[in-house]
Amino acid sequence: MAAAASTSMAATAVLMHRLPAAKTTAVFCPLPQRPSLSAAPFKLLKESRRSSKILVKASSSDESPLDANELFTDLKEKWDAVENKSTVLLYGGGAVVSVWLASIVVGAINSVPVLPKIMELVGLGYTGWFVYRYLLFKSSRKELATDIEALKKKIAGTVE
Repeated sequence: MAAAASTSMAATAVLMHRLPAAKTTAVFCPLPQRPSLSAAPFKLLKESRRSSKILVKASSSDESPLDANELFTDLKEKWDAVENKSTVLLYGGGAVVSVWLASIVVGAINSVPVLPKIMELVGLGYTGWFVYRYLLFKSSRKELATDIEALKKKIAGTVE
C-alpha cells in the first residue's frame, strides 16, 4: 500500500508539471524595470535646503502655438516660390541617399570588433583638441565666434 501511495504521489508530481498553473506566472523582461512615477522627487525637493523654489504653471488653451493648416499653407507658398524644383528634389534625394550610405558604413565599422573602440579614442582625442584649440582661452573663443559668423554669412550668401 505504501508503494502504491508513493507511486501515485510521484505520478501526481509528474502530472502537476504538465497541468496548467492556476496562479499567475512571471514574464521575463530583458529590460530593467522603470521606476514608477511617484511624488518622491517632489518630496526630496521639499526636504532639500535650497533657497530657490521651482514654480510650474500649467495652462490649457484652445489655440496651439503651431497651427497645422497654417504650417501647410506656408510650406505650399514656399514650394510654389521655388523656381527650380527639380534641383531641390535632386538635392533632397541625394541627402537621403548619403544618410543611408553613411548608416551602412557606420554599421560595417561597428561590426568589426576593434574599430569601434579606436573610433571612440579618435573622437575623444578630437574633442580634447577642439576644447584646447577653441574653447579653453578667451581669444580662441572669439576667433571661433567670428569663424562661425563668417560661415553663416557665407551660407546665407551675404558675404561682402
